[in-house]
Amino acid sequence: MGPLLFLFRAPLVIIWIASSLLSVAVVYPFLPLSGRNAMNKSWSLALMKICGVQVRVHGQPMMSGAALWVSNHISWIDIFILSSIRCVAFVAKSEIRQWPIIGWLVAKAGTVFLNRRERQAIKTVSQQMEHRFTRGEVLGLFAEGTTSTGFDVLPFRSSLFEPAIHGGVSVQPIALRFYHRGVRSDYAAFVGEQNLVQNLCVLISTTGIMVEVDFLPVMSAEQCQEMGRTKVSAHAHELISKAVRMKQPPGPG
Repeated sequence: MGPLLFLFRAPLVIIWIASSLLSVAVVYPFLPLSGRNAMNKSWSLALMKICGVQVRVHGQPMMSGAALWVSNHISWIDIFILSSIRCVAFVAKSEIRQWPIIGWLVAKAGTVFLNRRERQAIKTVSQQMEHRFTRGEVLGLFAEGTTSTGFDVLPFRSSLFEPAIHGGVSVQPIALRFYHRGVRSDYAAFVGEQNLVQNLCVLISTTGIMVEVDFLPVMSAEQCQEMGRTKVSAHAHELISKAVRMKQPPGPG
């Protein structure tokens, strides 16, 4: 079934890429922020359908107002999973900008890029994040700084929690769990020596990819300011780790 499924889905991915590029180049510049957000969400929903990724949401996501969504990180597709729920501008390492096509699209979608080689990188990114918060946007942060197989959570980097605290916005931890044909799996994880195209080919050649998205209790702006970034980061890590280690998927949310 794999080769046949690939032959069916690959042209759909190409159409999705072409239509996305055209929309960004021709339509995007003339849309207000709300229109761009709606378009980004539509792209993400379409990609999930094309790739056959089922997204199951649990908990109560913050669907309005500025917030920092903090999640564990398993694959490049995490960006589109979360953006299919609410349009999210992500904080991401600058290397992602170099990814074929996807890098350009996420840049146009408002991604804040962190260049770790620059001495003032954290300061620059923090200023951009605070500006986004003043516009009522939600920013997504993969605080591990890299992808993992998804069975546990790597240590968090706490520095980029500071803009949320300084900007007076709430922080919502999110746990992602990937399943393949009903079994907890790293099948779709973007790790090791795989490149983006190879991982995409793996994804569109199979069925039964399901992602549990657990929206965990929100830490209010007041709580975050009282705790400080180190404790906020540690608490988010604890909540996400506990949810990630669940062995069986919970019932419908």
